Amino acid sequence: MRLRLISTGLLLCLTGCGYHTVGASAHLPANVRTLAVPAFSTRAQAFHTEFAFTQAVVHEFNTRTKYRIVNNDADATLRGTIVSQSASPLTYDSTSGQTSSYLITVTARVILTARDGRVLYQNDALPFRAQYQSTQDTTSFIQEDSPAVQRLARDFAQAVVAAILESY
Repeated sequence: MRLRLISTGLLLCLTGCGYHTVGASAHLPANVRTLAVPAFSTRAQAFHTEFAFTQAVVHEFNTRTKYRIVNNDADATLRGTIVSQSASPLTYDSTSGQTSSYLITVTARVILTARDGRVLYQNDALPFRAQYQSTQDTTSFIQEDSPAVQRLARDFAQAVVAAILESY
């Protein structure tokens, strides 16, 4: 009898472990089949960050989900805003006195609304950071912040799509 009681208790604990299949608990209602992702807006004084983030989100939805991205007449619309972007010196080269790496930080806001105006998902402050190395050779100077923004955009898109699909 004691063994049965312990076995039953253990079985009940294991059934409530929190694991679930992908998409089992999504913010999106079943009637949402198409999404519109207009170009993100920006409040930052940065060049093309909003386009990189928009493209990354569209790519992530296209490759990871069954939802079709359309330009108009969508079941739901995901709007984003680049709230801020900054680059701060991270490390210095003691021999030259120049900055050798930077930390770029982008904060974004996203809101997913249904066709009827209901908010399906919203996050007002999504901060993402990436480090990039600065080029010390000024004769072959390559601007490294753009690849850092591309990496941030991919990370951002993965996090946003996961949050929408998995209700985290």
